[in-house]
Amino acid sequence: MGMNKNSIFAWASFCMLLIGIALVLLGVLKYQDYAIGFSTVGIGFFVMSWAFNALKGRV
Repeated sequence: MGMNKNSIFAWASFCMLLIGIALVLLGVLKYQDYAIGFSTVGIGFFVMSWAFNALKGRV
């Protein structure tokens, strides 16, 4: 049995959540000069992850 659209949205939102966390942590821990930019992009990934999660079962 293959993946249906709900499981694809679930995996996509999980991967985007991990990328968002990684970006925020990179900005805070490693590249402190660019922390605002990294954090802004990381929060953007959180928002897109939330939107993908909200789309499960509706598309």
